[in-house]
Formats: sequence, structure tokens, C-alpha cells
Amino acid sequence: MPAAPFWRERMFDVFTVSTVFATFLIAGAVKGVIGLGLPTVSLALLTAAIDLPSAMALLLVPSFITNLWQALAGGQGRVILARIWPFLLMATATVWLGAVALTRVDFSWLSALLGLLLVSYASVSLAGLRFVIKADREIWIGLLFGGLNGVLTGMTGSFVVPGVLYLQAIGLGRDQLIQAMGILFTAATLALAVGLQGNSLLTVELGKLSAAALLPALTGMAIGQRIRRKLSEQLFRRIFFISLLLLGAYIMLGAFDGFT
Repeated sequence: MPAAPFWRERMFDVFTVSTVFATFLIAGAVKGVIGLGLPTVSLALLTAAIDLPSAMALLLVPSFITNLWQALAGGQGRVILARIWPFLLMATATVWLGAVALTRVDFSWLSALLGLLLVSYASVSLAGLRFVIKADREIWIGLLFGGLNGVLTGMTGSFVVPGVLYLQAIGLGRDQLIQAMGILFTAATLALAVGLQGNSLLTVELGKLSAAALLPALTGMAIGQRIRRKLSEQLFRRIFFISLLLLGAYIMLGAFDGFT
């Protein structure tokens, strides 16, 4: 059985609140510089400090608000939805399947899976690998990738693998890709909230702290946008993915220690 969630022991002590605020300040700054990474960075940092379900719950409000803005910006929402709706439908409908695992699988296994996803995502990005999905295969591969993405989102809180890889592989333009990721992350966040609530893993206390974390997240985004003007985005992306690779490996090692 999973261990007792962190929030049941202590949620509003000074150390916890400081850790959460610092995490979303950093995650917001990353998103401000490169346009993505707030859910991924916050989840990775929080999981290294507290249990996975609590970390997933804490990212809900900052992730939803920041990604909703990204989903609505760009003016190409209808075109994007007309193309990716089968993928998006499966990516949201199957989140609850993965969320069920949070009450039945030891958190160490789920943390190890999260670490593996982060390492895989960072490795593929650093290697510059790009996959191409032909137009006549978009629908059935989208259904497959969407279903897998939804289950993994429910199990780990990570929205990116293989969802972002799919969106990149179908050849969306840069602006469309950014907006499509915003749509995916927004829908996945809502589905994750439903999944956590349905499994009694989303409490009022966690909701309040998640809402409070929105301010440092937005502050971080403003700081990140200033950094973007002074730092090469390519260099920052490399630093980001290397850091994500190391953090994912750290989470995996910590999870393996929990098996013993």
C-alpha cells in the first residue's frame, strides 16, 4: 500500500510553504524563458521533497492558470482542435485510469516512473531527436499516444511524455505547437484534478496552498521573461534539459532507496 501522504503530517509549516513558493518561483521563471516547463519543473522539484500525490495536487492551480493563457493565445485554437481532437480526447479521458494507481501502487514505484519519464524527455531533447508522423497515421497514432499520455499523467502528474513528442512529430508550426501544448496541459490539468478528487487525494488544504502558489509562479514568469532578453534561449534550453535529466535521475535513485 502507498505510504501516508505528506500533507497528512504537515502541510502549512514554514519550511513546506517556503519550499512550495520557491519551487513555483523557479518553475515560473523557466516557463517565462522558454515557454514551457512549469508543471514539469514544479513536479520534479516537489517530488524530490514530498510525496508524489501531494506534489501533483499542488501544481493544479498554477499549471491551469498559466497554461490556460497559453492555450487561448495565438488565435488558432479551432484549427488546432480540428486536427488533434482524437489525441486530446484520449489524453484527458484516460487520466482517471492512471490516477487509480495512486491509491493502489506504492509511491516509490510511481516516483521511479516519473524519474524515468523526466530522464527520457530530457535525453530525447538533448539529443535533438525529431520524429515524424505522416498525415494518414495521425489519428490512430494520436489515439494511442493520447491514451498513453493520459494514463501516465494520472500516475505521475507529468503531461509531456509522449504527448509533446506527438505534437512535435505531426509538424505543427512553432506558434501552433506552443498553443497546442497549452491546450493539452490545460485539459490534462483539469482531468488530473478530477482524478485526484475522485481518489480522495485533493484536499481543501492542498487546494489553498496550490492557489497561493500562483503568485510566485506568475512572479517567476515575469522574471523569466526578463532573463529571456539577456540569455540565449538555446543555451537556457540546454541548461534546462540537463538539469531535468539530473533531477529525474535523482528522483529515480531516491525511489529505489524506498524499495529497501
